[in-house]
Amino acid sequence: MADKKGFASDNNAGVHMRVLEAITAANTGHVLSYGEDEFTVRARKRFADIFGEETEVYFVYNGTAANVLGLKAATESFNSVICSEVAHINVDECGAPEKFTGCKLMPVPTRDGKITVDGIKAYMHGIGNQHHTQPRVISITQATEYGTVYTPEEISEIAGYAHQNGLVLQMDGARLANAAAGLRIGLKELTGDTGVDVLSFGGTKNGLMFGEAVVFFNRALARNFAFIRKQGMQLASKMRFIAVQFEALLTDELWLNNARHANKMARLLAAELEKIPAIKLTQQVEANAVFAVIPREVIPRLQEMYSFYVWDEEKNEVRLMTSFDTQEEEVMNFARLAREVINCLVPSSRSE
Repeated sequence: MADKKGFASDNNAGVHMRVLEAITAANTGHVLSYGEDEFTVRARKRFADIFGEETEVYFVYNGTAANVLGLKAATESFNSVICSEVAHINVDECGAPEKFTGCKLMPVPTRDGKITVDGIKAYMHGIGNQHHTQPRVISITQATEYGTVYTPEEISEIAGYAHQNGLVLQMDGARLANAAAGLRIGLKELTGDTGVDVLSFGGTKNGLMFGEAVVFFNRALARNFAFIRKQGMQLASKMRFIAVQFEALLTDELWLNNARHANKMARLLAAELEKIPAIKLTQQVEANAVFAVIPREVIPRLQEMYSFYVWDEEKNEVRLMTSFDTQEEEVMNFARLAREVINCLVPSSRSE
């Protein structure tokens, strides 16, 4: 299939050259398997330097596994997990959280992907009643599925409520790097310092070939995780090839530079689309996602040249994702094409 540039997903991007070089450099000789190698030791040290010496980190292959196994470590099958209705664990993981944890997901309606304590309280009932699932985890996504970002204060408020009520706070950080870059703060300031107990830290969307990390700030939750990971089929035998990718990502702020660039391209894309009267942005652009309503008849024409997803068909709302390798020329060309197609197909929307 011919290459089609576009804004469908940051998963569609390739691998950063420094990450590829790290993989190649590690591809020499024999080393111990299953994480007993020097590469994995070094990568864990980088995590400790950034997230804190008190943390424990485990590498897995993908984001669904990081979320599901992190939740599994914190729950029993009679528990429930409170999350946003648009959370990845609720919408895009094929029921894996329910299947592998046995827990019931309790979705909170939101306008921007962010849940609040008020929304969480709706599910804090039936505590101690044997006929009801028992709330155990609050799960938040950073950045959210709408590309919005929780501030440290918002996370701390949710964490405080969780801990006061005997709950655990889990963060799906598939795009944590983009959130931190957007807020201009460090990764620890946005996670451990705010009260997050367990984190899924994403690498694939930010320049890695494959690999995610489960980071425990509450080490008591990690007590059996080595067994949970193995039983969950996520113990990599040649773990060095995941570990060296993270070591490269966390060295010399590669994670931050990649995320900053993706965010910058999203802001540029939003600014250019805002100049077109027929297009309306629907969410604040705080990371590397742009949500916009585009005239229905225009969308298929744009998709002939660029890949992107329709988020809400009823509203004609689309999602446009930028990546670490998105080029300014791509953004400008897409905006130019959008204007041309709209002027052709929607005469009443013509603008100067």
